[in-house]
Amino acid sequence: MERLPITVCVIANSDARLAAALDSVKDWVAELVVVFNDDTDAATEQAARSRGATVFREAWKGHVAQKNSAAAKAGQPWVLGLDSDEVVSAELRDSIHRLLDRPAVAERCAAWRFPRCSEYYGRWIRHGDWYPDFQTRLWRRGLAHWGGTDPHDKLVVDGTVGRLRGELLHYSQESFDQVWQKANRYADDFVRTRAQAGKTVGRWDFFLRPPWRFFRGYVLLGGFLDGWQGYSIACMTAAYTYLRYAKAWERQLAARERGHG
Repeated sequence: MERLPITVCVIANSDARLAAALDSVKDWVAELVVVFNDDTDAATEQAARSRGATVFREAWKGHVAQKNSAAAKAGQPWVLGLDSDEVVSAELRDSIHRLLDRPAVAERCAAWRFPRCSEYYGRWIRHGDWYPDFQTRLWRRGLAHWGGTDPHDKLVVDGTVGRLRGELLHYSQESFDQVWQKANRYADDFVRTRAQAGKTVGRWDFFLRPPWRFFRGYVLLGGFLDGWQGYSIACMTAAYTYLRYAKAWERQLAARERGHG
């Protein structure tokens, strides 16, 4: 298969899933760049090198800065951002090939997006808050950069964004313990970011937002169609929402008490 003028950029830590991510693109893109955390194990790094990736080790700077560091190393006209637990499906690969075979069409947009489908306990989730989960990941070098708020990075595009067929496959493979540990970290990031921006929350945020998120995901967005996995995701989303706003409210109360002390 002809190699396309694309640099695939990945940030990663020790993760056995990285091999599958690189295998899904290594035969048809011109360049692979992987930026590892400086504490990544040797086996994960070797898996990347054996697949032709150019490897860098850097201290962790946060999701946004780390992804921008990887993208800055791209040498091809197009950049494809990939996470270490994601795989480009055959349909999406073919869509990208058809697009770049027609440069005049491809360059009408600065970037292209496509749906991401996540596997959760043996089931591909196609409803609720997790789907279609559109991701803008393919862009013309120099016309986009990573922004957003850690850990929720978002591609900021200078121009229009088109849409491609085919799915990015997400193999999360997280246990309940891992989900809650991540939720706790993300909630702390949320509290810190809001405090830095001078934003406050009200008590009704953690009374009303969690049940609304459950109802929206499970009922309005059809999460009930994904079996017990859909119910579990809706519950976790509601619980995470509560955790974020309850922690923010707790911090505000503590700040008031210090102010009166």
